[in-house]
Amino acid sequence: MMNDSAVQAVAKAVRSLSMDAIQAANSGHPGLPLGLAELGALLFGEIMNLQPSDPMWPNRDRLVLSAGHGSMLLYSLLHLAGYDISLDDVKQFRQLDSRTPGHPEWGHTSGVETTTGPLGQGFANAVGMAMAETMEAARWNTADAKIVDHYTYCIAGDGCMMEGITSEAASLAGHQKLGKLIVFYDDNKISIDGTTDITFTEDVQARFRAYGWHVQSGDAYDVQGLRAMVQEAKNVNDQPSLIAVRSIIGKGSPNKAGTPKAHGAALGAEEVVAAKRELGLPEDQQFFVPEEARAFFASRQEEWNAVYQQWAEQMGAWSEKNQDLREQWEAFQSGRPMGNPVFQQYSQGESVATRAAGQEALQALAAVYPNLVGGSADLAESNKTKVPGQEDFSPASRAGRSINFGVREHAMGAITNGIILHGGFRAFCATFLVFADYLRPAVRLAALMGIPSVFVCTHDSIFVGEDGPTHQPVEHVASLRVIPNVHVYRPADAQETQEAWKMALERRDGPACLVLTRQGLPVFAKHDANWRESMRKGAYIAQEPESGPELIVVATGSEVSLAIEAAAASSKKVRIVSMSSRELFFQQPAAFRQQILPAGIPVLVAEAGVSQGWEVCTGGDSGKVFSIDRFGMSGPGAEVAKAMGFTAENLTNLIDSQ
Repeated sequence: MMNDSAVQAVAKAVRSLSMDAIQAANSGHPGLPLGLAELGALLFGEIMNLQPSDPMWPNRDRLVLSAGHGSMLLYSLLHLAGYDISLDDVKQFRQLDSRTPGHPEWGHTSGVETTTGPLGQGFANAVGMAMAETMEAARWNTADAKIVDHYTYCIAGDGCMMEGITSEAASLAGHQKLGKLIVFYDDNKISIDGTTDITFTEDVQARFRAYGWHVQSGDAYDVQGLRAMVQEAKNVNDQPSLIAVRSIIGKGSPNKAGTPKAHGAALGAEEVVAAKRELGLPEDQQFFVPEEARAFFASRQEEWNAVYQQWAEQMGAWSEKNQDLREQWEAFQSGRPMGNPVFQQYSQGESVATRAAGQEALQALAAVYPNLVGGSADLAESNKTKVPGQEDFSPASRAGRSINFGVREHAMGAITNGIILHGGFRAFCATFLVFADYLRPAVRLAALMGIPSVFVCTHDSIFVGEDGPTHQPVEHVASLRVIPNVHVYRPADAQETQEAWKMALERRDGPACLVLTRQGLPVFAKHDANWRESMRKGAYIAQEPESGPELIVVATGSEVSLAIEAAAASSKKVRIVSMSSRELFFQQPAAFRQQILPAGIPVLVAEAGVSQGWEVCTGGDSGKVFSIDRFGMSGPGAEVAKAMGFTAENLTNLIDSQ
């Protein structure tokens, strides 16, 4: 247990490093690191089990700084604790190529558990991590060995509490009784525009009690009280815990503490000197770290080493006794499949909705990816994302693989990211494509982090029909494609859907979005005998005329079969290209792209969505995109398409006019 002197020495170091780094950058948010230095000291100095020499140790405690603007709190503590962040790295805060960027970035800075900054996303990530811990514990712990036994901690601020995603995630966490999730609410009553009472007067603690959380409150500077509250939270096994800590933003700054001026800008050189005087720090020394803080973390490393070694020995004994479990553990951690999937076989001409084919593919893949978990936003029957025979994840069944997210798309995406970030699992989530807007922040962060979350988006066009324009996506595929590092797969039939699911699960460096139909699509004969291999490059030749093509039609999803029908009625010799992933195709070498789209042959594009972006295939001519650049209408899908002019006949006319 830390003594008061050690806590204060570490807190002084955090405040010194944070103030000076932010002032050197002349940019940053000093308020949170100054306000929560004691809490940070206690977490790293006493409460959390970590291993700086092995930052991805599976049984480490996780800390998510949901209020990511306060990044210098985390960077200071990671540096002091011995992670691969030097004092020079701290001095390069917010500079190009620095290990200490403006907001924490996963995969960029040792010890950072997730990329945070968009408020509330980190909170929901933490819920996903806590869920993953319970899933692992249910699978691997035995009567004589707890090889999975760690906590997820989160620091959230008033901004996180205002964002709706936090409410969604907190509600689900309470329902799931995630007893190893402990959230610290930095209750400093300050937001950027003023005191929080100008917009935020609700009783946050009462809200969390209503969600089913265990709630405590106390003083951020009462170290003994903080210690006692954490222990009480750990004693509660069937509720997540909220610990509201009343803090002073910018504590120690004589003229800015407790005001919005401490939130989002450097204190200023004179105020830094005044704050150091107030805090008992050397006024003429920058980046000062008390020797006591250095010595404390040297001894703390010995404690971490002992816990780490004890776990390794326990893991070794467990492995000897449980060879089958150990083999599964290794497969889970690596993400590799345990065998080859056995897919449903489809006959040419068979009509299958790609959402239905997706469920059959998911079932086959779940058999060889036992670490595959996921679910839907109260749409599993429509999305076809419930794996038959798999139990639901619940407090009574922590090994369940089907997650009922409820109508919570915002949180669902971020929780899925959190499960991936925890390690040991592949995870997916599903909703209607039109609600991808609600998923978008999580999709973007998955892409930014380069993590392989899978987002399933069904009911992908005006062919949804009767639900009308509110549920008929037209711009949504385009909006997903523009996010860097997202692979959007829009398969054209049941066979392509199987391959798309395989591609999504085999990807390791970013997310995949599977865009699937409500309506049945015919399984068509494919000209390219190696179409599966070509599809992995984004596109292949689906149909080829007997002699050289006069025109190429590039299509995706349901429009491939529409294009085949239109070409059959045309007088022209038409090549049909199925381009399930435009992003992948345009990442390929020029030779492959020329093979699919040879220079000198006119190209049309057909997709039941907006034309934007497809000019890349047509030489910049938007008039050569057969598309839908307006909202839909309510009615049976085929009648809606006819009323909007999106028919094979009209596509034939466009082909013949070229």
